[in-house]
Amino acid sequence: MTEYTVEFVGTDETIEVSDKQTILKACIEEGIAQEYSCRVGMCLACSAEIVEGEVAQPAARGLTDEERERYALTCMARPQSDLKLDRGVYPPSIEQDAADAAAAADDD
Repeated sequence: MTEYTVEFVGTDETIEVSDKQTILKACIEEGIAQEYSCRVGMCLACSAEIVEGEVAQPAARGLTDEERERYALTCMARPQSDLKLDRGVYPPSIEQDAADAAAAADDD
C-alpha cells in the first residue's frame, strides 16, 4: 500500500491517502468538509479539478472519458501520485446542465 499527499488548492488542507482508499473517504476520516451526495460516481457533487497528479477512477460514470483526464470524482478517485486538487470546480458537462436548467426555469 502506497501513501500519497493530497493538497487542496486555496486551503491549508493536506491529507495522506493510500492508493487503496478513495479521496472522499480520507477527507471524511480527517474531518475535511468535502461535498458529496451519491458516493457512486454519478451525481458529480464531489468533483475536483486535477491541478497536478494522477488518479484511478474506473467507476466514475458521471464523467466523460475526456473529463476523467482533468477532473476527479473524490468518491471514486484513488490517488496514483501526489495530488493537487481544486475542490468545487465542476466539469463542463455539469456546468452546461446547470445553465440549461436555469434557462428552462427562466422560460417557465
